Amino acid sequence: MLRGRRLPACRSDTPWGYYEDMAAVDQDIRLDIDGMTCASCAMRIEKKLNKIDGVQASVNYALGTASVHAPAQVPLEQLVQTVEAAGYGASLPRPASAPVDETHDLRRRLIITWVLAAPVIVVSMIPAWQFPGWQWVALALTVPVVLWGGWGFHRAAWKNLRHRTATMDTLVSVGTLAALAWSLYAMIFGHAGMIGMHHHFSVIVEPHEAADSIYLEAAAGVTAFLLLGRYLEARSKRAAGAAVQGLLQLTADEVLIERDGSSQTIPLSQLVVGDVFRVRPGDRVATDGVILDGRAGIDASAVTGESVPVEVGTGDRVIGGTLAAGGSLRVRATAVGADTELSRIAALVEQAQTGKASVQRLADKVAGIFVPVILVLALATLLGWWLLGGDLTRGFTAAVAVLVIACPCALGLATPVALLVGTGRGAQLGILIRGPQALERADAIGTVVLDKTGTLTDGRMSLVEVWAADGDEQHVRRVAASLEQGSAHPIATAICGGVTDPLPVRDFHSYDGAGVGGVVDGRPALLGRVGWLRQRGIDVPATVADRVDAQAGLGRTAVVLAVGGQVCGVLSVADQIRATSATAIRGFKALGLHPVMMTGDHQGVADAVALQLGIDEVYAGVLPQEKAAHVAALQRGGQQVAMVGDGVNDAAALATADLGIAMGSGADVASDAADLTLLRTDPVVAVDAVRLSRATLRIIRQNIAWAFAYNLAAVPLAMSGRLGPMVAGFAMAASSVLVVVNSLRLRSFR
Repeated sequence: MLRGRRLPACRSDTPWGYYEDMAAVDQDIRLDIDGMTCASCAMRIEKKLNKIDGVQASVNYALGTASVHAPAQVPLEQLVQTVEAAGYGASLPRPASAPVDETHDLRRRLIITWVLAAPVIVVSMIPAWQFPGWQWVALALTVPVVLWGGWGFHRAAWKNLRHRTATMDTLVSVGTLAALAWSLYAMIFGHAGMIGMHHHFSVIVEPHEAADSIYLEAAAGVTAFLLLGRYLEARSKRAAGAAVQGLLQLTADEVLIERDGSSQTIPLSQLVVGDVFRVRPGDRVATDGVILDGRAGIDASAVTGESVPVEVGTGDRVIGGTLAAGGSLRVRATAVGADTELSRIAALVEQAQTGKASVQRLADKVAGIFVPVILVLALATLLGWWLLGGDLTRGFTAAVAVLVIACPCALGLATPVALLVGTGRGAQLGILIRGPQALERADAIGTVVLDKTGTLTDGRMSLVEVWAADGDEQHVRRVAASLEQGSAHPIATAICGGVTDPLPVRDFHSYDGAGVGGVVDGRPALLGRVGWLRQRGIDVPATVADRVDAQAGLGRTAVVLAVGGQVCGVLSVADQIRATSATAIRGFKALGLHPVMMTGDHQGVADAVALQLGIDEVYAGVLPQEKAAHVAALQRGGQQVAMVGDGVNDAAALATADLGIAMGSGADVASDAADLTLLRTDPVVAVDAVRLSRATLRIIRQNIAWAFAYNLAAVPLAMSGRLGPMVAGFAMAASSVLVVVNSLRLRSFR
């Protein structure tokens, strides 16, 4: 996947033509990587790619992808060949490719392997069932288990050997082949092949005569258990990524469009910007667009997590993938393909999933040297038992156990699978997490600053009272609306509502959130705050100032109108507090966060709202450009600060804060200033975003702790002979599966 421009048409004149066209611009590239089996593989590919001048690469083992930033002079062919030279496959994801179930062949191999391995394991563990010649039957069953069932391990190990490297596959291949070879030798050249021989299974390593020792149950059991672990891991990772796939599959396959004077059904891929299409009751909206006519209830729950359908009509925007719960619509397409909101959301989630938490970098460093260290420890175990204890058989058994019990996979899966599930669950709830750094910041914050208008209130102000000095309230409103018709401020929208005959205005100016001015019907007029009007030389009577203060005490915002240098009226607007705002404030406090409200409103208005919501610290009269400075002041006081705003007017403050949370939709989704983006304008979702971020980071830390603890405990136990090879194989498979299963708990986050 490349960012920054539309994908060009595929060239067919050269096998690399497709890639050559794509490499013309310095940009980010995503490659699908084939053949990775553990974290060591990912680390090796990452190192190889990063050796190319100007290339910055991050390889994600759980996703099987490489995120690469490459300069224009580095051809894509070179990136792919670098990966292939390391012994792996690489390809560029093709647009609109259907997800492939990679577990099908693995499931078939797993079933056949267990059918063959189960009798070997059972008979080897129960001496009473060991009939005359049983070991030869067991050998006949074990050979296909190890060679065919474990072929994936051996093939990868051979590739690694050719490239002079070693991975988990090397450990498994060496361990199982050594166990099979030892057994074969003992049965042919020793006494283990004699009819009537009985084998005693033990969890720990016990002394045996070398000529009598066979490890068929270890060779078959380790292969079977590791195949089972790999299958469960693959299934779990597929389930973890289902959220993003579910988003991409929300779009319809076909769309009913109006073209050439008639209606026709075409594949969605043929829809272009500007086409007019129809949405019938029960249909999914084909793509982003603007409603030309019709009314319907739109269910956006699958996209934004909003459970209540929204009534839309002519002029409203709709998002592709949402469901028309009732009514019919005619819509003009404004975006298609990768440019739609749904695709952008999915791309943001995928981008977040490729990141690495700081704790994962330590795990990656360990994984990079893990396999060579284990090979050395296995050899040291063999030599130690043999030279110091004089017991080659026990030394061999312990060495095989060391090879198969070590698990670098758990280290490699610790962060990416948790991030995969957490970001996917967030997308389902309307929360976009921009990466592991956002999780770490969410865990560190102690103060949360919330913008009032549009965040704690619904942002839809309404005019509630008009006072006129001469009693002509209609004229005051008409003059004020004439001035405000050139402004997009929420107060302006409230004042202009319902006024259909504005007066002519010239020389209009907006003054940084303090007020507006212009010449209305030939007379100079100003509309704004009391203090600002006085700065402009307007004499505002004390009675008018008192009226403004009284309105503020009611939680209203009042502006004063002056025409020809004289105050002639006061207009009061009110912004409804969101029904969920008080719940959100209680939620932040329950998380141990100190809520702070910031607003450009009068102190009295701010205090009235804060009192209703239970907020103790308020900054009022703050202009948009001053918000970032206030956030920085809190940070200088030693506080880790989160900022919750609308993602547009608050962009500077969001970027300044330790954690930026943008609340909104549309263009806000792509806001680079925010660490967390909320697709719903509900402050409770901001609380959920912090909770989900902390829960995901907690799972990551649990996974890392388990992976380190497992290997630190398991390897010494195997070296000391406390665990036999088959038990070691089971433990190794279980350790990776446990990390994935622990991460999947995030799917039930509420």
